[in-house]
Amino acid sequence: MTEPLECLAGIDWPAGLTSHAALEEWTLHAPFIIARGRQDEITVATVELKAGGKTGRGESCPVEHYGETPQSVLGQITEMLSRLEAGERWVDIHDELPAGAARNAVDCAVWDLAAKLSGKSVTELVGMPELEPVFTVYTLSVGTPDSMAKAAIAANAHSRLKVKLGGDGQDAARIRAIRAAVPDMPLIVDVNEYWSREMLLENLPVMAECGIQMLEQPLKAGDDAELEGIDHLVPIGADESVHVTSDLTRISSWYDVVNIKLDKTGGLTEALRLKNAAISDGKLTMVGCMLGTSLAMAPAHVIAQGCAFVDIDAPLLVGKDREFGMVYEASRVSPPVPELWG
Repeated sequence: MTEPLECLAGIDWPAGLTSHAALEEWTLHAPFIIARGRQDEITVATVELKAGGKTGRGESCPVEHYGETPQSVLGQITEMLSRLEAGERWVDIHDELPAGAARNAVDCAVWDLAAKLSGKSVTELVGMPELEPVFTVYTLSVGTPDSMAKAAIAANAHSRLKVKLGGDGQDAARIRAIRAAVPDMPLIVDVNEYWSREMLLENLPVMAECGIQMLEQPLKAGDDAELEGIDHLVPIGADESVHVTSDLTRISSWYDVVNIKLDKTGGLTEALRLKNAAISDGKLTMVGCMLGTSLAMAPAHVIAQGCAFVDIDAPLLVGKDREFGMVYEASRVSPPVPELWG
Protein backbone atom coordinates (compact mmCIF):
# COMPACT_ATOMS: atom_id res chain seq x y z
CA MET A 1 0.00 0.00 0.00
CA THR A 2 1.21 3.50 -0.79
CA GLU A 3 2.07 5.60 2.24
CA PRO A 4 -1.18 7.55 2.91
CA LEU A 5 0.51 10.93 3.40
CA GLU A 6 2.15 10.55 -0.01
CA CYS A 7 -1.34 10.23 -1.48
CA LEU A 8 -2.26 13.57 0.12
CA ALA A 9 0.97 15.31 -0.81
CA GLY A 10 -0.04 15.88 -4.41
CA ILE A 11 -3.31 17.67 -3.61
CA ASP A 12 -3.16 21.36 -4.54
CA TRP A 13 -4.59 23.19 -1.54
CA PRO A 14 -6.02 26.63 -2.37
CA ALA A 15 -4.87 29.57 -0.29
CA GLY A 16 -7.13 30.90 2.43
CA LEU A 17 -8.18 27.67 4.15
CA THR A 18 -10.66 28.33 6.95
CA SER A 19 -11.89 26.02 9.66
CA HIS A 20 -14.50 25.51 12.36
CA ALA A 21 -14.66 23.09 15.27
CA ALA A 22 -17.50 22.40 17.67
CA LEU A 23 -18.80 19.98 20.28
CA GLU A 24 -22.18 18.31 19.84
CA GLU A 25 -24.26 16.34 22.33
CA TRP A 26 -26.33 13.37 21.22
CA THR A 27 -28.75 11.48 23.47
CA LEU A 28 -28.62 7.72 23.00
CA HIS A 29 -31.66 5.70 22.02
CA ALA A 30 -31.07 3.47 25.06
CA PRO A 31 -28.39 3.31 27.76
CA PHE A 32 -25.11 1.82 26.54
CA ILE A 33 -23.57 -0.31 29.29
CA ILE A 34 -20.15 -1.95 29.28
CA ALA A 35 -17.94 -3.22 32.10
CA ARG A 36 -16.53 0.29 32.70
CA GLY A 37 -19.90 1.98 33.11
CA ARG A 38 -23.04 3.38 31.53
CA GLN A 39 -23.61 6.12 28.95
CA ASP A 40 -26.90 7.86 28.26
CA GLU A 41 -25.51 10.54 25.96
CA ILE A 42 -22.33 11.31 24.09
CA THR A 43 -20.35 14.38 23.16
CA VAL A 44 -18.64 14.35 19.78
CA ALA A 45 -16.17 16.81 18.26
CA THR A 46 -16.71 17.98 14.69
CA VAL A 47 -14.38 19.77 12.28
CA GLU A 48 -15.07 21.62 9.04
CA LEU A 49 -12.33 22.70 6.64
CA LYS A 50 -13.18 25.05 3.79
CA ALA A 51 -11.04 25.84 0.75
CA GLY A 52 -11.67 26.43 -2.93
CA GLY A 53 -15.42 26.47 -2.40
CA LYS A 54 -15.35 22.93 -0.96
CA THR A 55 -15.92 21.66 2.58
CA GLY A 56 -14.34 18.67 4.30
CA ARG A 57 -15.76 17.27 7.54
CA GLY A 58 -14.65 14.97 10.32
CA GLU A 59 -16.06 13.70 13.60
CA SER A 60 -14.51 12.06 16.65
CA CYS A 61 -15.56 10.89 20.10
CA PRO A 62 -13.40 11.89 23.09
CA VAL A 63 -12.66 8.86 25.28
CA GLU A 64 -12.39 9.39 29.03
CA HIS A 65 -10.65 6.02 29.45
CA TYR A 66 -7.76 7.42 27.38
CA GLY A 67 -7.52 10.64 29.40
CA GLU A 68 -9.59 12.74 27.01
CA THR A 69 -12.42 15.16 27.74
CA PRO A 70 -14.51 17.03 25.16
CA GLN A 71 -12.83 20.25 26.21
CA SER A 72 -9.29 18.86 26.00
CA VAL A 73 -9.99 17.41 22.56
CA LEU A 74 -11.51 20.67 21.34
CA GLY A 75 -8.45 22.51 22.61
CA GLN A 76 -6.11 20.19 20.71
CA ILE A 77 -8.21 20.52 17.56
CA THR A 78 -8.11 24.31 17.80
CA GLU A 79 -4.31 24.23 17.95
CA MET A 80 -4.10 21.92 14.93
CA LEU A 81 -6.50 24.06 12.92
CA SER A 82 -4.60 27.25 13.71
CA ARG A 83 -1.49 25.68 12.18
CA LEU A 84 -3.40 24.68 9.04
CA GLU A 85 -4.89 28.18 8.71
CA ALA A 86 -1.38 29.59 9.07
CA GLY A 87 -0.36 27.66 5.97
CA GLU A 88 1.30 24.55 7.38
CA ARG A 89 0.65 21.36 5.42
CA TRP A 90 -1.08 18.43 7.06
CA VAL A 91 1.39 16.02 5.47
CA ASP A 92 4.21 17.86 7.25
CA ILE A 93 2.68 18.03 10.73
CA HIS A 94 0.53 14.87 10.97
CA ASP A 95 3.16 12.58 12.43
CA GLU A 96 4.27 15.03 15.11
CA LEU A 97 0.72 15.28 16.47
CA PRO A 98 -0.55 12.86 19.13
CA ALA A 99 -2.88 10.03 18.16
CA GLY A 100 -6.39 10.28 19.57
CA ALA A 101 -9.76 11.87 18.99
CA ALA A 102 -8.47 15.36 18.14
CA ARG A 103 -6.19 14.26 15.33
CA ASN A 104 -8.90 11.89 14.11
CA ALA A 105 -11.45 14.65 13.54
CA VAL A 106 -8.93 16.85 11.70
CA ASP A 107 -7.40 14.01 9.69
CA CYS A 108 -10.78 12.80 8.44
CA ALA A 109 -11.76 16.36 7.51
CA VAL A 110 -8.49 16.70 5.57
CA TRP A 111 -9.20 13.50 3.63
CA ASP A 112 -12.76 14.61 2.89
CA LEU A 113 -11.57 18.01 1.67
CA ALA A 114 -8.86 16.37 -0.44
CA ALA A 115 -11.51 14.22 -2.10
CA LYS A 116 -13.75 17.20 -2.77
CA LEU A 117 -10.90 19.32 -4.18
CA SER A 118 -9.49 16.55 -6.38
CA GLY A 119 -12.84 15.27 -7.64
CA LYS A 120 -11.79 11.77 -6.59
CA SER A 121 -13.09 9.57 -3.80
CA VAL A 122 -10.88 8.85 -0.81
CA THR A 123 -10.54 5.26 -2.00
CA GLU A 124 -9.30 6.49 -5.39
CA LEU A 125 -6.78 8.73 -3.66
CA VAL A 126 -5.31 5.81 -1.69
CA GLY A 127 -5.50 3.35 -4.59
CA MET A 128 -8.28 1.15 -3.20
CA PRO A 129 -11.20 -0.36 -5.15
CA GLU A 130 -14.62 1.25 -4.86
CA LEU A 131 -16.25 0.69 -1.49
CA GLU A 132 -18.57 -2.29 -1.11
CA PRO A 133 -21.29 -2.72 1.53
CA VAL A 134 -20.10 -4.35 4.76
CA PHE A 135 -21.88 -6.27 7.49
CA THR A 136 -21.54 -4.93 11.01
CA VAL A 137 -22.14 -6.60 14.32
CA TYR A 138 -24.88 -5.17 16.53
CA THR A 139 -23.79 -4.61 20.12
CA LEU A 140 -25.62 -5.90 23.21
CA SER A 141 -25.00 -3.97 26.42
CA VAL A 142 -24.17 -5.76 29.66
CA GLY A 143 -27.16 -6.98 31.66
CA THR A 144 -28.42 -10.04 33.46
CA PRO A 145 -28.25 -13.34 31.56
CA ASP A 146 -32.02 -13.28 31.09
CA SER A 147 -32.19 -9.66 29.90
CA MET A 148 -29.31 -10.21 27.47
CA ALA A 149 -30.95 -13.33 26.06
CA LYS A 150 -34.13 -11.32 25.46
CA ALA A 151 -32.09 -8.53 23.87
CA ALA A 152 -30.44 -11.06 21.55
CA ILE A 153 -33.85 -12.33 20.43
CA ALA A 154 -35.04 -8.75 19.88
CA ALA A 155 -31.93 -8.12 17.74
CA ASN A 156 -32.50 -11.24 15.66
CA ALA A 157 -32.91 -9.18 12.46
CA HIS A 158 -29.17 -8.51 12.62
CA SER A 159 -26.96 -11.17 11.11
CA ARG A 160 -24.28 -11.06 13.82
CA LEU A 161 -23.94 -9.78 17.38
CA LYS A 162 -21.23 -8.39 19.64
CA VAL A 163 -21.79 -9.19 23.30
CA LYS A 164 -20.43 -6.96 26.06
CA LEU A 165 -19.50 -8.87 29.21
CA GLY A 166 -19.07 -7.55 32.73
CA GLY A 167 -16.43 -9.51 34.60
CA ASP A 168 -18.68 -10.02 37.65
CA GLY A 169 -18.92 -13.79 37.73
CA GLN A 170 -21.99 -14.05 35.50
CA ASP A 171 -20.28 -14.00 32.12
CA ALA A 172 -20.48 -17.74 31.47
CA ALA A 173 -24.18 -17.66 32.29
CA ARG A 174 -24.68 -14.65 30.04
CA ILE A 175 -23.06 -16.33 27.03
CA ARG A 176 -24.88 -19.62 27.56
CA ALA A 177 -28.22 -17.81 27.85
CA ILE A 178 -27.58 -15.82 24.67
CA ARG A 179 -26.43 -18.88 22.75
CA ALA A 180 -29.57 -20.77 23.82
CA ALA A 181 -31.71 -17.83 22.70
CA VAL A 182 -30.02 -17.43 19.29
CA PRO A 183 -28.43 -20.82 18.53
CA ASP A 184 -27.29 -19.98 14.99
CA MET A 185 -26.25 -16.34 15.40
CA PRO A 186 -22.53 -15.54 14.87
CA LEU A 187 -21.27 -14.02 18.12
CA ILE A 188 -18.17 -12.13 19.18
CA VAL A 189 -17.50 -11.11 22.77
CA ASP A 190 -15.91 -7.97 24.26
CA VAL A 191 -14.72 -7.91 27.86
CA ASN A 192 -13.21 -4.39 27.81
CA GLU A 193 -10.21 -5.42 29.97
CA TYR A 194 -12.31 -6.73 32.86
CA TRP A 195 -11.09 -10.32 33.23
CA SER A 196 -8.08 -11.55 35.14
CA ARG A 197 -5.89 -14.35 33.77
CA GLU A 198 -7.74 -16.76 36.06
CA MET A 199 -11.14 -15.62 34.78
CA LEU A 200 -9.91 -15.98 31.22
CA LEU A 201 -8.82 -19.57 31.85
CA GLU A 202 -12.17 -20.31 33.49
CA ASN A 203 -14.27 -18.75 30.71
CA LEU A 204 -12.35 -19.73 27.57
CA PRO A 205 -13.85 -23.26 27.45
CA VAL A 206 -17.33 -21.73 27.68
CA MET A 207 -16.52 -19.37 24.81
CA ALA A 208 -15.41 -22.34 22.70
CA GLU A 209 -18.43 -24.41 23.75
CA CYS A 210 -20.76 -21.62 22.61
CA GLY A 211 -19.00 -21.10 19.29
CA ILE A 212 -17.73 -17.57 19.97
CA GLN A 213 -15.88 -16.37 16.88
CA MET A 214 -13.59 -13.91 18.67
CA LEU A 215 -12.87 -12.76 22.23
CA GLU A 216 -11.89 -9.10 22.43
CA GLN A 217 -9.52 -7.61 25.01
CA PRO A 218 -10.03 -9.96 27.95
CA LEU A 219 -7.14 -8.54 30.04
CA LYS A 220 -6.09 -5.02 30.91
CA ALA A 221 -3.93 -3.22 28.39
CA GLY A 222 -0.39 -3.54 29.67
CA ASP A 223 -1.05 -7.00 31.11
CA ASP A 224 -0.82 -8.58 27.66
CA ALA A 225 2.10 -10.83 28.62
CA GLU A 226 -0.28 -12.74 30.90
CA LEU A 227 -1.66 -14.31 27.73
CA GLU A 228 1.62 -16.21 27.43
CA GLY A 229 1.05 -19.95 27.53
CA ILE A 230 -2.75 -19.74 27.22
CA ASP A 231 -4.33 -21.95 24.58
CA HIS A 232 -6.41 -19.75 22.29
CA LEU A 233 -9.54 -21.91 22.21
CA VAL A 234 -11.08 -18.98 20.31
CA PRO A 235 -9.21 -16.14 18.54
CA ILE A 236 -8.26 -13.35 20.94
CA GLY A 237 -8.37 -9.73 19.81
CA ALA A 238 -6.48 -6.64 20.94
CA ASP A 239 -8.45 -3.41 21.30
CA GLU A 240 -7.27 -1.21 24.16
CA SER A 241 -3.82 -2.79 23.84
CA VAL A 242 -3.16 -1.49 20.32
CA HIS A 243 -3.70 2.10 19.21
CA VAL A 244 -1.11 2.76 16.50
CA THR A 245 1.19 0.80 14.23
CA SER A 246 4.15 0.93 16.61
CA ASP A 247 2.11 -0.98 19.24
CA LEU A 248 2.07 -4.09 17.06
CA THR A 249 5.64 -5.09 17.86
CA ARG A 250 4.88 -5.15 21.58
CA ILE A 251 1.64 -7.17 21.46
CA SER A 252 2.01 -9.26 18.32
CA SER A 253 2.85 -12.63 19.86
CA TRP A 254 -0.19 -12.66 22.15
CA TYR A 255 -3.10 -11.74 19.86
CA ASP A 256 -4.79 -13.12 16.77
CA VAL A 257 -6.92 -10.07 15.85
CA VAL A 258 -6.22 -6.33 15.79
CA ASN A 259 -9.15 -3.96 16.36
CA ILE A 260 -8.56 -0.69 14.47
CA LYS A 261 -10.48 2.35 15.74
CA LEU A 262 -9.93 5.78 14.26
CA ASP A 263 -10.33 7.49 17.63
CA LYS A 264 -7.34 5.43 18.81
CA THR A 265 -5.19 5.74 15.70
CA GLY A 266 -5.87 9.44 15.38
CA GLY A 267 -7.53 9.25 11.99
CA LEU A 268 -7.70 7.44 8.69
CA THR A 269 -4.02 7.98 7.85
CA GLU A 270 -2.68 5.92 10.76
CA ALA A 271 -5.60 3.47 10.53
CA LEU A 272 -4.56 2.61 6.98
CA ARG A 273 -0.98 2.09 8.15
CA LEU A 274 -2.05 -0.09 11.08
CA LYS A 275 -4.30 -2.26 8.94
CA ASN A 276 -1.57 -2.87 6.40
CA ALA A 277 0.96 -3.68 9.12
CA ALA A 278 -1.43 -6.05 10.91
CA ILE A 279 -2.15 -7.95 7.70
CA SER A 280 1.58 -8.17 6.97
CA ASP A 281 2.04 -9.55 10.49
CA GLY A 282 -0.49 -12.31 9.79
CA LYS A 283 -3.24 -10.91 12.00
CA LEU A 284 -6.94 -10.87 11.31
CA THR A 285 -8.24 -7.30 11.22
CA MET A 286 -11.30 -5.72 12.76
CA VAL A 287 -12.63 -2.20 12.47
CA GLY A 288 -14.33 -0.85 15.55
CA CYS A 289 -15.77 2.45 16.69
CA MET A 290 -16.63 4.63 19.62
CA LEU A 291 -20.16 6.00 19.76
CA GLY A 292 -20.96 8.53 17.06
CA THR A 293 -22.85 9.31 13.87
CA SER A 294 -22.37 8.24 10.27
CA LEU A 295 -19.84 11.04 9.83
CA ALA A 296 -17.49 9.11 12.11
CA MET A 297 -18.42 5.72 10.63
CA ALA A 298 -17.79 6.80 7.00
CA PRO A 299 -13.96 6.75 7.15
CA ALA A 300 -14.19 3.57 9.25
CA HIS A 301 -16.09 2.05 6.31
CA VAL A 302 -12.90 2.47 4.27
CA ILE A 303 -10.97 0.42 6.84
CA ALA A 304 -13.82 -2.13 7.04
CA GLN A 305 -13.16 -3.37 3.52
CA GLY A 306 -11.88 -6.93 3.80
CA CYS A 307 -11.84 -6.99 7.62
CA ALA A 308 -12.71 -10.26 9.32
CA PHE A 309 -14.88 -8.41 11.84
CA VAL A 310 -16.74 -5.11 11.45
CA ASP A 311 -18.21 -3.09 14.32
CA ILE A 312 -19.56 0.24 13.05
CA ASP A 313 -23.07 0.05 14.51
CA ALA A 314 -22.86 3.29 16.54
CA PRO A 315 -25.62 5.19 14.66
CA LEU A 316 -28.00 2.34 15.50
CA LEU A 317 -27.13 2.72 19.19
CA VAL A 318 -27.48 6.50 19.04
CA GLY A 319 -30.85 5.97 17.38
CA LYS A 320 -30.64 8.96 15.06
CA ASP A 321 -28.19 10.26 12.51
CA ARG A 322 -27.03 13.11 10.33
CA GLU A 323 -28.47 14.13 7.00
CA PHE A 324 -27.08 11.88 4.26
CA GLY A 325 -26.21 9.26 6.90
CA MET A 326 -25.12 5.81 5.79
CA VAL A 327 -27.92 3.34 5.14
CA TYR A 328 -28.22 0.54 7.70
CA GLU A 329 -30.41 -2.37 6.68
CA ALA A 330 -30.19 -4.72 9.66
CA SER A 331 -26.44 -5.57 9.63
CA ARG A 332 -25.75 -4.37 6.08
CA VAL A 333 -24.09 -0.95 5.89
CA SER A 334 -23.94 0.87 2.56
CA PRO A 335 -20.91 3.02 1.66
CA PRO A 336 -21.13 6.73 2.49
CA VAL A 337 -22.41 9.11 -0.15
CA PRO A 338 -20.16 12.09 -1.09
CA GLU A 339 -22.59 14.50 0.56
CA LEU A 340 -21.69 12.88 3.88
CA TRP A 341 -17.98 12.20 3.48
CA GLY A 342 -15.27 10.99 1.12
